[in-house]
Amino acid sequence: MPSRNPAASADQATRRKAFFGLGSGALALAFPLWALRPSHAFAATSFAVVKPDSEWKRLLAPQAYQVLRHADTEAPFSSPLDKEKRAGIYRCAGCAQSLFSSGRKFDSGTGWPSFWQPMSKAVTEKGPSHPMLGTEVLCSRCGGQLGHVFNDGPQPTGLRYCINGAALDFKAV
Repeated sequence: MPSRNPAASADQATRRKAFFGLGSGALALAFPLWALRPSHAFAATSFAVVKPDSEWKRLLAPQAYQVLRHADTEAPFSSPLDKEKRAGIYRCAGCAQSLFSSGRKFDSGTGWPSFWQPMSKAVTEKGPSHPMLGTEVLCSRCGGQLGHVFNDGPQPTGLRYCINGAALDFKAV
C-alpha cells in the first residue's frame, strides 16, 4: 500500500532513482567486458589448417568444437587434464600441433590446465584484452581458441597460460 506521507514518498522515489542509477552504471561498466568477449573474426587464410565450420563440427567432440571454434569456456575443474601428472605433450585437439610440455605445467588452483610457457611458435595471442580477462591464446596452426594468458604466473616467465582442457589432447611420453 502506498504511503500517504508525502515526505516518505519523496524518500522512496529518491531511493528508487538511486537504485536504478546504480543499475545503469553497472551496465555501463559491464559493457566493455561484454564487448571484449573473444571472437573468431580472423581471416581463414591466416592459418595453415583451414576447414569449413561444418567440417570442424563433424571432426571435433561437441565441447572441443565450442571451445576451439567458438571461444567457449569449459567449466572449471571439469577437465581431467587439470590433474594430469604424467610426463607428456599437450596437443591441439583440432590439428594435433604440440602446444605445451608437461614440464611447463603447474597447478594454478583455477580449475584449468595451466602452463608457464608454450612450445616455440605453437601459440599466437590475440589482444590486447581486458586485464581481468587476459589475452586470448590461439593455436598458431589452426587458429583454435585455447584459453587466455595472464601476467600472474610463476617464474621464470611470470605468465599463466590458462587453457581449456577440451581444446587439448594429451600424449604421454
